[in-house]
Amino acid sequence: MPIKIITDSGSDLPLDVVEKFDVDIVPLPVHFGHEVMPEGMDTQNFYSKMRESKDLPKTASPSPQVFLNKFLEVEAGTDILVICMSSNISSTYHTAILAKEMYEEEGHQNAIEIIDSRNFSGGLALIVYMAAKWSLTCSSLKELKQMVLNKIKSVNAYFTLTTLENVIKGGRLKRLPGAVASVLNIKLLLKISAEGTVEVVEKTRGTSKAINHLLAKLEDKEHDYEKAIVAIVHSNCEQLALQIKKLILDKYPFKEVLLSCMGPVMGTYAGEGGIGIAF
Repeated sequence: MPIKIITDSGSDLPLDVVEKFDVDIVPLPVHFGHEVMPEGMDTQNFYSKMRESKDLPKTASPSPQVFLNKFLEVEAGTDILVICMSSNISSTYHTAILAKEMYEEEGHQNAIEIIDSRNFSGGLALIVYMAAKWSLTCSSLKELKQMVLNKIKSVNAYFTLTTLENVIKGGRLKRLPGAVASVLNIKLLLKISAEGTVEVVEKTRGTSKAINHLLAKLEDKEHDYEKAIVAIVHSNCEQLALQIKKLILDKYPFKEVLLSCMGPVMGTYAGEGGIGIAF
């Protein structure tokens, strides 16, 4: 039985993956003041607008109706797997659960499973990509769900930001260590924890040291390079991301690299100049 993969815009899933595997993306609304940004807003326009705005944009979870509409678009006889960004930074997972209940109450027959990825951005992109590939050959929705849950346990995701202003204002990082780091020009190496929250791992002076420490984390895990995939995400600093991709591949021969720009949801908190890797 075919399986439809659905995720949210906090995944920063590369467009070529979306198109190749026909993954549906549920958008999270992004607001500048009272102005709601259009779905699929160009990332360059978003970062330009954020640069000019005095206030940090705000994000919100999609309504259950948005998820329900996606479910109703799926052909009869096609199971659905929804993989959401961490429930510890967004209520998107919970709205997907509500939408599933609404769908089932209306008597629709497609089976639906909802997964809390405990991840976001590159980590979520990597999980969704693997799920999309596995969906082509797995025997059932139940089997695919278990494969994805196993993958979630093994994913490591790290990132470093040029500015901590956005992630502090957005409540994703405790104010005191973030403020101290900003004053002293200290760069933080951040990690997505097993619970799907943001943790400070290390403090360094300067961007180059921060990136070196970021790349060194690739040593923490054994990789089967004939199968291994690394995801690289950036917040409007593509040239830096391409340099990091080259540094990684020169030392670690990953079979595939997923490269993408953080969209408005993750870009709101990362600010410009952020780099993340997931493996």
